This record gives sequence, C-alpha cells and structure tokens, in this order.
Amino acid sequence: MKARVLGVLSVLSLLLVLVISNVILSSSSRELTQQLQINRVASLNRIALVAYDAAVDGDSTVLQREMDTYSGLYGEGILVRLQRETLRSGALDENRPDVAEALARASLNLSDTTLAPVTPFGSGTEVVSRSIGSANQVLGEVVLEVNLDGARQKLLHRWLFVGLAAAAFAALLLLGAARVTGWVLRPVHRLNEAVTELKDTGRTSRLPEDGPPELRELSRSFTSMADAVSESIESQRQLIADASHQLRNPVGALRLRVDLLLLELDRERELEAGAGVLAELERVEEILDGVLRLAVAEHRAFEGSTREALRSPSGSAVPPVNPFSVLQEEVDRAQPVAQRAGSAIALATVEAAELEIACNPTELAQMIGELLTNAIKYSAGAAITAAVHAEEGLAVVEIADDGPGLSGDQLASATTRFWRAPGHSGIRGSGMGMTIVEKLAEANGGRLVLGERLPHGLSARLEFNRAGILPGPGAKP
Repeated sequence: MKARVLGVLSVLSLLLVLVISNVILSSSSRELTQQLQINRVASLNRIALVAYDAAVDGDSTVLQREMDTYSGLYGEGILVRLQRETLRSGALDENRPDVAEALARASLNLSDTTLAPVTPFGSGTEVVSRSIGSANQVLGEVVLEVNLDGARQKLLHRWLFVGLAAAAFAALLLLGAARVTGWVLRPVHRLNEAVTELKDTGRTSRLPEDGPPELRELSRSFTSMADAVSESIESQRQLIADASHQLRNPVGALRLRVDLLLLELDRERELEAGAGVLAELERVEEILDGVLRLAVAEHRAFEGSTREALRSPSGSAVPPVNPFSVLQEEVDRAQPVAQRAGSAIALATVEAAELEIACNPTELAQMIGELLTNAIKYSAGAAITAAVHAEEGLAVVEIADDGPGLSGDQLASATTRFWRAPGHSGIRGSGMGMTIVEKLAEANGGRLVLGERLPHGLSARLEFNRAGILPGPGAKP
C-alpha cells in the first residue's frame, strides 16, 4: 500500500515540477525574445530613418557608414534597397529565401518585426524588415539580420539552472511525500499487525496514538475494542473450565447415590434401569472431562500463539525430548486395551537418539495416547502401526490403522468440537479427542494432519520442527 500511495504522490510531484518548470522556461523564452525584438526593431527603425534621408538627399555615404558600424558591432548583416541602388553590410544575401520574401513584403509597405520564440537548441538567424518612406510612398526596403545565438546561450543557461532547481525541488517533494506517506500509513500498518495479533492470540498490545487525527481516534477505538474482545474470550474460556470443574462435584455425588441405589435393587428390570442411568452418568462424566481437557488444551494453544506472536517466551524453554521414548511408553500402556478389542499395535520404528523435538513430554504423551485410543476404539480388530520418522527438517509421529477410515469430507470435520462420524454413533465418546490433540499440537509449535491410509484406514500425523533446526520459509507447523 505504501508503494502505491508513494507512487501516486511521486507522479503528482513530478507533474507539478514539470508544469512549474515549463511555465518558468516559457516565460524566460518570451522574455529574451521580447528583449531581442525590441532592441532589433529599434535598430531597424533607426537604419530606416537614415535610409530615408539618403533616399531624399541622394547621398548614401552616411547610411553605408552607419550600416558598417552596426554590422561590425553586432555581427549582423543589413540590406537596404533604394530606388537607384542597393546597400549591404555583413554577410546578408538578398537571394536568401527569407530575405527575398522580407523584401517583397516590405515593398508592399508591410513590416515584419516579430521574432519567433527563442529555443536553446535552434540554429541560424532570422530577419526583420520594414519599408522606407511614408504610408503613401515607398522609397525602399530595409532588412536587418537578427543573430539569436546570444539569446539561445542565455536561455540554455536558464534551462540548466531551472533543471537543477527542478531536480532539487522534485527530490524535496519526493522526500516530503515519503515522510507524509509513512506518517499516514504507519498507524495503518500497526493496526493491521494488531488485527492479525488479535486473530491469532486473542489479545493485542496497545496501539500508539500517532498519525492524522482520524487514525489516532481509530487506534484508540481499536484498542478499546481489542481489550473488550480479549476479556470476553478469556471470560468465556474461564467460564467453560470453571463450569466443567464445578459440575464434576454434583455429578460425582449423583454417581455415588446411583451406586448406592443399585445395591438396594434386586429385580432384574430395576437393575437394567439403574445400569442405564449409570451409563448416562458415565457419559456425562466423560463429556465434562473432555470439556475440561479441551479448555486446558485451548489455553495452552493460546499461550503458545501469544508467545510466538510477541516473540518473548515466558518461563524457561522446553528441553528437547525424544518422541520415540514417549511413543514406546504409550504403546506399551495401550497394548492391553488393544488386545481386549482384538487389535494389535506394532511399533514400526527404531530409536533415533538424534531425532528430538521441543515439546512438553506430558502433552506429547497425552496426544499420542488420544490417537491410540481413537484407533483402538473406532477400528476394533484392526492392525495399528505407530512410528516416528524424519521428513525435511520435521519429526513426525504417525499413528495409522487399516480400519474403515474416514471420507474426505469427514477428515475435514474430524477436529471440530463434538463432531462424530455417522457410523460411530453407537460407540461411546465425546467427539473432542481430535480437537484436544490439535490444540495441544499447536501449543507446542506443531500440527495434526489427518489423512487416508491406502488401501483403507486412517493416518494421524503429529508434525513438529526438529530441535535445533529452524523452520524454512515453506515450513507449515
């Protein structure tokens, strides 16, 4: 935007300089032409007066001396044609086309005393002429050569001076335009950065109040709005976390009462009804637990994005961790559950000590555990593969299965809160597992990538930048 605005101002500034320079140079040309014309017409009239006396007296001695003196002084030729003779001084030739035309017009009692505007790069001379005698009787004609070289040289010097002045003025205007553009657009750029920061982190720093009055008022209004939005987002997040935590106590108490009630029941129908109530309570507990874990994960993701946006990490840096060791522990922990579900988990990788990532080990274990749980729960009887490998500066933890998998549209919705695939409605779950994994991955500078596994199945990849390797320009995490 700055380049476009500065470009427009630069064009306008250059046009202004060109217009002013053209006016000054045109005025200088007219001034020099007028001065030269007045001087030469005065000389022409004086020669015509002397020529008139010579024509009347019949003696051209004084006239010839006057013409020679003038030509010697100014280097310009004079041609006087009387009825009985023609007098010349200088190198003016009567056969020259413009001289012949001037003589013809003067013989008709027509005067040519107007000079064309002087230009600095022209060449040659011009002529002025008039008749000798009165309006009723023409006794002869006089033609005066006008040398424009002196005027051209003066005009050229003025052009050079005006050109240098115009260049300096244009540079000054461009510098002023750059400063004005920066003064006007600097608050706009800061506002754009603040909007991006607010979108990514939910908060933004206070904008400095500078620039034009309208932009200062806009900065104040945006800061007030950003503060209100940040408070609202934090309040909503805290409300969800508090509500989930507080609801666990009455639900736990209700669970205890139901358990005690089941001990008092002895009829089969009553036991079945009690078991149904207990199952719903367990589902409520699972949802509350998921909401609480999701609130924690979102808070962690929010803190991670805030640190990245502000470039000022709070607290000590997370020490590098080898993802293989964490993956191996989670696979060992999930093996009994997988065996009961008829599934098998294979650790399809070997430990690589040099492959490390900057990730909270507890949260990495939580992410891997959630992915393994999903694979076991929704792909019962399937073969599950867990692996760690390196890809172009990335460390990838992949959990894949050969179960039914998800379609393309379902993959796009899998990380949405409370979303569950239509075919999984009969399986217990809260629909927040993938959302929690995604938020925790973002909190640790990584990302969750879901894809299809050929010929069928689901692949869940956790991609992190390897410790000690800066992400390249095209890095996606």
